Amino acid sequence: MPINLENKSTIDEIRQRFDTDVERFSNLDTGQQTTIDAPLSMELIVKAATATNPKAECILDIGCGAGNNTVQLLRTLGRKVHCDLCDLSEPMLSRALIRVIEENYGTAIAYVGDFRTLELKEKSYDIIIAAAVFHHLRDDKDWEQTFTKVYKLLKPGGSLWISDLITHQINPCQQLMWNRYYDYLKELNGEDYAKEVFEYIDKEDSPRPLTYQLELLRQVGFSKIDVLHKNSCFATFGGIK
Repeated sequence: MPINLENKSTIDEIRQRFDTDVERFSNLDTGQQTTIDAPLSMELIVKAATATNPKAECILDIGCGAGNNTVQLLRTLGRKVHCDLCDLSEPMLSRALIRVIEENYGTAIAYVGDFRTLELKEKSYDIIIAAAVFHHLRDDKDWEQTFTKVYKLLKPGGSLWISDLITHQINPCQQLMWNRYYDYLKELNGEDYAKEVFEYIDKEDSPRPLTYQLELLRQVGFSKIDVLHKNSCFATFGGIK
């Protein structure tokens, strides 16, 4: 389904929205309630990452928010590792850094800014997590450059794990899944809430199909790719360099 990229939110507008929502996103039950199967997706990302790279020494969380995924990953690894955290929102990133350091499972560095322009060392990371972040990418060039950068940042054998909002290439399927998602939101918190979520998705997000992203992972060089979970318009998947 074609995405109209005109009049989408700017990076600064996205940052401002998250700056004011730190407390909610510090709690999985409230911060991720708009995401179907959020607890399951986080569990699968964490367990897949630790199973694939059990001896990981350095991890990167792109768009880390308040740090939920990194905290769970550290607890699952259960030993000292280095974490790099990046996010547009400084208040969100500050909360994530505090929470990660409190886990006492190694060292951590916070990078404020757009991941696409951050200067990070190539071949540095054993595990990269990107949860609910890539749906903010825009045109094909943006997607390709971002996936290429992630690939270059990974060590050989390193893995990328993504959990995100997706669309569908077959229009009737897209409408079916979008209707299911609307019904989920309506049941969760009423029709006004469902309309509000759909409005900010239309304004802020530009997700792509799961098939598009799997093909792109292969295109930029990932040797092994797998899907962990999909429900309606959300998917959890990853690849190994």
